[in-house]
Amino acid sequence: MFIVSNEQFEAMISEAMDELPQKYIAGLQNIVITFGDLPTQEQRRRQNLQAWQTLFGLYEGIPRTQRGNNYNLVLPDKITIFKIPLEQASNNDNDLKENIKRTLWHEIAHYYGLGHDRIHELEDKSKKD
Repeated sequence: MFIVSNEQFEAMISEAMDELPQKYIAGLQNIVITFGDLPTQEQRRRQNLQAWQTLFGLYEGIPRTQRGNNYNLVLPDKITIFKIPLEQASNNDNDLKENIKRTLWHEIAHYYGLGHDRIHELEDKSKKD
C-alpha cells in the first residue's frame, strides 16, 4: 500500500490525463473528472458489488454512443477515481501513477461506449504491442 496526499493524488490524475492519447481527451464533452476516497453505498449498490469487491473508478452518465439529438441541457457525466482502493493496490509511486492512468483510460472508454469485454480486449492487445 502506497499513500499520498489528496494534492499529490490530484496531481497524478492530471499527469495521467496528459499522458493519455489526446485524440480521446479532446473529444470529452460535458464531463467532470473527480476523485473520492471510496465508492459510496449508493455507487456500490448500483454496481452490484459484493462486500469484498471495490472499484478503482466509476463512469456515471450517458455514453456518447447512446446520446441522441435530444441530448442537451443535461448535467455533466462524471468519472470518479477512488483513492484508497488505488493506494491499496499500489506498492510505490510508479505503481500508483500507472493504476490511475489505467483506471482513467478504462472509465473514459466507458464514456465512449465501450463495454468491459472490449476494454479488456484492447488492454490485452496493448500489452502485446
